[in-house]
Amino acid sequence: MIRYPAALAIAACAAAPAAAQQSRQVTIAPYIEASQTLDADLNGGDVLTYTSVAAGIDAGIATQHTNGQASVRYERRIGEGKYHDDSDVVTGLVRASTRLTSGLGVDVGGLATRTREDIRGAAPGLLFGNDANTTQLYSVYGGPTLSTHAGDVAIAAAYRIGYTKVRAPGATGAEGLGRLDYFDHDLGQSAAASVGTTAGTVLPIGVTLSGGWNRDDASQLKQRFDDVYGQAGVLVPVLPTVALAGDVGYEKLTVSQKDAVLTAAGTPALDANGRYITDDASPRRVAYRTDGVYWDAGVVWHPNHRTALNAYVGHRYDSMRYTGSLTYQASKSTGLAVQVYDDVETFGHQLQDGLAALPTSFIAARDAFSQQHNGCVFTSSGSTPGGCLDSVFQSITTASYRARGVDGVVSVNRGLSTYGLGAGYENRELYAPNVPLGALVYGQHDQSAYGQFFYGRQLSRVSGIQANLFVNWYDSGTSDVDVWSYGATASYYHNFGRLGTTATLGIYDFKQADVRSQVSAQAQVAARYTF
Repeated sequence: MIRYPAALAIAACAAAPAAAQQSRQVTIAPYIEASQTLDADLNGGDVLTYTSVAAGIDAGIATQHTNGQASVRYERRIGEGKYHDDSDVVTGLVRASTRLTSGLGVDVGGLATRTREDIRGAAPGLLFGNDANTTQLYSVYGGPTLSTHAGDVAIAAAYRIGYTKVRAPGATGAEGLGRLDYFDHDLGQSAAASVGTTAGTVLPIGVTLSGGWNRDDASQLKQRFDDVYGQAGVLVPVLPTVALAGDVGYEKLTVSQKDAVLTAAGTPALDANGRYITDDASPRRVAYRTDGVYWDAGVVWHPNHRTALNAYVGHRYDSMRYTGSLTYQASKSTGLAVQVYDDVETFGHQLQDGLAALPTSFIAARDAFSQQHNGCVFTSSGSTPGGCLDSVFQSITTASYRARGVDGVVSVNRGLSTYGLGAGYENRELYAPNVPLGALVYGQHDQSAYGQFFYGRQLSRVSGIQANLFVNWYDSGTSDVDVWSYGATASYYHNFGRLGTTATLGIYDFKQADVRSQVSAQAQVAARYTF
């Protein structure tokens, strides 16, 4: 959700939208690709093969006013045997921002990926084809931003509208554990504005007034998330590099939904995709509500232009709340970003917040085995080290929830080598009306943790290697089912002019509670022609 913490609002207003690029560069590289993949079940199961044909585009722009990158791919997988059906897979990440005037800009983003659905279910490494508990997701957003001044007063505003669509999954691997709802689609909107003065201009302290509105309308049971807030904040310098910060505000947030149609047996009726059918005649039931005053107090440390730390403690959502962030640019090509958060969210809003936080330039994966845009996104820039979507994708839930967690990412680019490391943890408290149909998730907590490591090395002008390691842990909270997943991939590429070749190996393992580990290995060779 678009929010301006008081200690950062003035800095955000005063800063230019982005540093202007000195060079002008536009790259557009459409391609076609063919590959052959072997997938072996190392638990004594089948060895399968399939052929893939793909078309995609990698593009980037870096000019004085516009920065952006797109990596989009459509793939048709052709099964070779009764255990692997034909399938279509779309993956892609788009991030771009542009300045229309010195203070007015536009920010856009889009994501297409395969991801897990049920937190209790299977956790396959590839997330493609017939794998249980996988589904296709699409999300897009866009909106204007404003950063300007009226004398000594800094003014900032932003608006965003976004849409997220998730296909219904097939078997999840969590059958017999109780029925969870399946997310379908939602439309989200966010707006925020702030005015403020920096310390030492009008007053010895910095003062900010800000407010915002967040709305999310989900199709499942016609869930509605409506949040309006306003706050006043101060920034009090106590040392040249240290300031105390405080906010006090008022917020009214309500999450509500309709009932499901019931069958003659008293169970929720399902449509052809396994989703609940909404009873339009039912009253609107409140899943979560807060209406009152909140506050935050903290410290801001900004010793130089490369380091910024802020930490807050406050009271919001009827309990104590702890938030903060750390950014550190060790060099032009090495950076660190850590965020501690605590917000009431919906899946659609949290996903688009995460997407909007990703950089407009990123490292695109060369192989199909990597977590294609549903894990961490790394860069080669120290000022924007990247971001991770793992916490968002711990499960795709229709219910609203309070998300508490921490995410961190490090990107390092040294000579011919690039490293990336991401890690995090999230705990969700799920909200639903406290009636029998909501009993499965009402007041329940689920949680997850993740780690991911990336390494890339350019061996020559036309060749290189890439490697990925990851580990994930999921705890549903509604049963005794813990799910672990691990994976490692390594690829070597060599280009012959416009023709590029890639060889990739991968190994994955996931385990659900007392179920035996599901270990698999993959090998792939691919040829890509770039126009």
